[in-house]
Amino acid sequence: MTDLDRLLSFAARSALPGGGFGYLGSDGQVLPRPQETWIVARMTHVFALAALLGRPGAEDLATSGVAALRGGPLHDGAHGGWRAAEDDDTKSAYVHAFAVLAGATSALAGIAGGRDLLDEALEVWDSRFWDDAEGLAVEEWTADWSVCSDYRGANANMHGVEATLAAADALAEGDPATAARLRQRALRSVERVVHGWARERDWRLPEHFTADWTPLPEHNRDRPADPFRPYGVTVGHQFEWARLALHLRAVLDDPPGWLLEDAVALFGAAADRGWAADGEPGFPYTLGWDDRPVVPARMHWVLCEAVAAATVLGAVTGDARHPRLAARWRAHGEERFADPATGSWHHELTPSGEVASGTWAGQPDAYHLAQMLLVEGRPVRGSVAAALR
Repeated sequence: MTDLDRLLSFAARSALPGGGFGYLGSDGQVLPRPQETWIVARMTHVFALAALLGRPGAEDLATSGVAALRGGPLHDGAHGGWRAAEDDDTKSAYVHAFAVLAGATSALAGIAGGRDLLDEALEVWDSRFWDDAEGLAVEEWTADWSVCSDYRGANANMHGVEATLAAADALAEGDPATAARLRQRALRSVERVVHGWARERDWRLPEHFTADWTPLPEHNRDRPADPFRPYGVTVGHQFEWARLALHLRAVLDDPPGWLLEDAVALFGAAADRGWAADGEPGFPYTLGWDDRPVVPARMHWVLCEAVAAATVLGAVTGDARHPRLAARWRAHGEERFADPATGSWHHELTPSGEVASGTWAGQPDAYHLAQMLLVEGRPVRGSVAAALR
C-alpha cells in the first residue's frame, strides 16, 4: 500500500536550491523546465499538511515554499499577484487559487510567513478574480491586469472553492465574519456550478464558458487531452465537485439539503458512467456528451479524487457502499498506478495499464495522492488541513 511518509520523501526531491519546488520526472529528478507557480503552491500545501502531522523536515520545506511564493521570481512585485511560470507572466485564477490554498494551509500549520501569504493571495483573489455579481471567478488576466480574457472556466472555480474553504478555516478563530463571508461565496459558486449547470444537464458538468457564462460544449474539441481545459466531461472534476460540496456542507450552520443530494448524484453519475466506460478497468480522463470515452488515458488524479470522494461520502452518509467503492478503487490504484521505485503513483497510464505521457510527463507533484491518503479515517471539515488539526 502507498505510504504517506515514502510519498513525502519522494516529493521532497522537488525542493530547489534557491527555494520553491520543481516538476519531478519519473526518476525523482527535477526536470529542466521553468519553475511553475501551481507546482510550488501545491507542494507548499502538501508539506504544510505534513507539518500539521509533525513529519520531520516538513516545516522547513513548507517554509521554503512560502518564501518562494512571497518573494521569488514567480511573484510579481511590480504589478502584484503571481506569474503562471517563470516564462509565462499570465495571471490565472487557477494559479492564484493554489496560492490562497498554500497560504491557508501554511497559516493553519503555523508556517513562518503563511498568514502573510494568505492575506496577500486573498486580496489579489478578491480584487482581481472574484466577480461578486456572478458568484464566480474570472479566468485570466494579462501581466499588468489590463486585459481580462473572455474565457471562463469551471476548473479554476473548483479550486477557488477549495481555496476559499481552506482560507475560511484558517481565519475562523481570529476573523469569524470573514470566514463566514468566504463560506457563503463558496456556496454561491457550488450552487451555480453543481446545483445549476450540472443538475440541468443530468450531471454532465460543462467546463468551459463565454464571458457571460454561456456554456461552450465544443471548446477544445481539437485538443481534447489538454491538461487543464480538456474537451467534454472531465470525470475527475465531477468527483472533486461532489467532495467539495460535502466539505462546504460540513461548515455551514444551516446547509441546504441539495448540497448532499447533489453530491450523491454527481458522484453517482461520474462513477456509473466513468468506470470502465471503454471496457477496461479504470476511469477515462474525459467522456463525450454521449458518455463515450474521448480521451481514454487513465490519470492518477482522477482515481485519487474518486477514492477521496467515496471516502468522504461514506463518512457523511454512513452508507457502506461508498467505503466499498473507495477500497475497490484504491486497490486498482495500488495495482496499476503505484510505482514501487518512487513511492508515488504514475500520473498517466494507457487503458491497459502501461505508463504513458500523452498529457502528463513524469510524476510532477503529490497533491492529489497526499489528500487521498489524508481524508481516510478523519472527520469531514471545510478543508483537509482543518481535519488534520
